[in-house]
Amino acid sequence: QVQLVESGGGLVQAGGSLRLSCAASGRAFSSYAMGWFRQAPGKEREFVAAINWSGGSTYYGDSVKGRFTISRDNAKNTVYLQMNSLKPEDTAVYYCARRYYSNIDSRPDEYGYWGQGTQVTVSS
Repeated sequence: QVQLVESGGGLVQAGGSLRLSCAASGRAFSSYAMGWFRQAPGKEREFVAAINWSGGSTYYGDSVKGRFTISRDNAKNTVYLQMNSLKPEDTAVYYCARRYYSNIDSRPDEYGYWGQGTQVTVSS
């Protein structure tokens, strides 16, 4: 059974930084791509970033490119999202997810396991 637990969310001022973590249980974490998505009230779930099984390939949504960095530590079964230069429009619940395969994809339907989410609020 796979469980994903996010942490690191909170309240931050615009221009600040946060680092989200997602700890995964279950086997073969290093075999699968991981992703971060977010959902603001009244909006659809939005792709944020993804990383392939080894960490050698990453992909970002246009709205976060250049500000957010995804990384993973396969020895710790953990994926991270470093968020810099935060804006009020980054306010959302952030979810990590594990894909069915090892390579990157930005579509939520390609991810079979999801965490419970962590709230990020950016004040202006």
